[in-house]
Amino acid sequence: MKVTKWRTATLALLAAALAAGAALSTASASTHARQATISLTIWADANRAPAVSKIADQWAAKNGATVKVVSKDFGSIRSNLGTVAAADAPDVVLAAHDWTGELAANGLVQPLYPSAAIRAQFPKYTLDAFSYGTAVKKLYGIPVQVENIALLVNTKLAKVPKTFAQLETAALAAKKKNKLAFGICVQQGAGADAYHMYPFFSGLGGYVFGVNKAGNLDPSDIGVANPAFLKNASLIDKWNKEGLINSKVDYSTCDTAFTKNKAPFWVTGPWAVSDIQKAGIKFRVVQVPPIAKASVPFLGVNGVAVTKYASAHNVASAATDLVVNFFSTPAAQTALAAAGGRAPANIKAKAADPVLAAFGAASKGGVPMPNIPQMGSVWSDLGQAWVRSTKGAGAMPARRSFLGAARSIAAKIG
Repeated sequence: MKVTKWRTATLALLAAALAAGAALSTASASTHARQATISLTIWADANRAPAVSKIADQWAAKNGATVKVVSKDFGSIRSNLGTVAAADAPDVVLAAHDWTGELAANGLVQPLYPSAAIRAQFPKYTLDAFSYGTAVKKLYGIPVQVENIALLVNTKLAKVPKTFAQLETAALAAKKKNKLAFGICVQQGAGADAYHMYPFFSGLGGYVFGVNKAGNLDPSDIGVANPAFLKNASLIDKWNKEGLINSKVDYSTCDTAFTKNKAPFWVTGPWAVSDIQKAGIKFRVVQVPPIAKASVPFLGVNGVAVTKYASAHNVASAATDLVVNFFSTPAAQTALAAAGGRAPANIKAKAADPVLAAFGAASKGGVPMPNIPQMGSVWSDLGQAWVRSTKGAGAMPARRSFLGAARSIAAKIG
C-alpha cells in the first residue's frame, strides 16, 4: 500500500514537472517569436508619412512584421543619414534622386536589383535618375513620384500656344495691356533659379553635363555654354529687351498676377495649383513650346531606398523586399502620388487628379537633375547667368554671361 502511494505521488510529481516544462517551453518559444519579429524603421516627410505608413503596414501584415514611420523634414533626411546613431537609424528612406551620388559614394544606401518585369514598369529616365557609378552604374532607389514644372495657361486670357512665337506674342500683348513688368511669369529673384529657367535653357540647346561612352554623366563635359546654346543666346538678349522675361520676378509676384487674371502664362509646378484653384481660375497645363529645341523641364524623381543600417539591424532582406517588390506596385505608387501631389513613376499607376496627369504629360523628354556630386557646383552660376542677362536695363549680353558661368563651374569642379 505504501509502495502504491509512493508511485502515485512520484507519477503526479513527474506529470506536474512535465507540464511545467511544457509551459516554460511554450513561453520561451513565444518570447523567441516576438524577438524574431521583423521590425523596420522608415524616414519620410510629413506630407507623405501617413500614406507611407498605410502602404508599409499592408506589407507588414502579410509578412508578420512591424513598421515604424518617422516623420522628418524632407531635406534633413539626406543630411541626417550620415550622422544618426546606428540604433536610431532608418532601414528605408524616402529620397530625392539627386541625392543618389552623394549617398551611394558615402556607402549610405544599398544597390537594388529588381526583376526585369519590375524595371519594365518604369520609364528608363526614372531608373537612370536613381543609378550611379563611375564605371558600372547600379540602381540605388525605386522611383515613386515624378515632379516637374510646366507652362500654366489661364484659358480666360489666352489660347494654349502651340509654338514659342505664339507664346511670345500673347505674353507681350498681356504685358502691355496690364502694365506688367514681364510677359511670361517665371520666378528667379536675386537668389537666381536655374531650375525654373531650365525649359528655356534646354529649348536654346543648353545642357549641364554630357554622357560618356559608359552611359554615365561626365562632369568634364559641361554644356552650359556649348556651341549650339551660344548660337541661340542672342534670343535671350531679345527677350530681355522686350521684357518677355524679367529676373526680378519671384514666386509671390507670379502667384498674384496669375490668380488676379493679369498674367496668362506662368512657368511653375504642381505646388502652385491650390492657390489657382481657390481663385477659380480655369487653366491648362502643357509643356513650354519648343524654341530651337524641345523646351523640356528638369525632372525631380522621388523614390525609396534601403540604407546601410538595414544590414546592421539584420533586416536587409525584409527592407529590400518592401522597397523593391511592394513600393514598386501600381497600387502603392498611386497612393503615394495622391499623398504627395505628384505624378506616379510607375507607368501602370494612374494619377487620379487630371492636373497631376497633365503635369506628368508635360514631363515628356525631361532631364533628371544630375545626381552626381559635381552638380552642387552648377546651380548658383547657372542661375546667376540668367539673372545677369534678364534683369532689364544694364543686363549683361547672354553670350558673355553664360561663358563666364561655364568657366566658373569648370574651375569649381576642377
